[in-house]
Amino acid sequence: MESLTARQRAHLKSLAHPLKPLFQIGREGVTSNVAGTIAAALETRELLKVKVLEGAPVSAREAADELAGQVEAMHVVQVIGRTIVLYRRHPEKPEIRLP
Repeated sequence: MESLTARQRAHLKSLAHPLKPLFQIGREGVTSNVAGTIAAALETRELLKVKVLEGAPVSAREAADELAGQVEAMHVVQVIGRTIVLYRRHPEKPEIRLP
């Protein structure tokens, strides 16, 4: 998997800024069910946010690393506070044009 350049990452951060988190990681942490749901969501959206709740057993960075290991071809764009921004290019019709 090719990593994102700094310019691409900055572009994705700007696109993700107005988005609301679609998923929450709670006290069970990153489970296979959560990873599967996020992978399914990335089939229709290329960019999404995930919120890690205070009661979660992992930090946002740890959750992002676990998700990156479980969801194929996904990039962690940013981890800021308890929010994770995730990106996966759509294989057929990319909606987001990266610089």
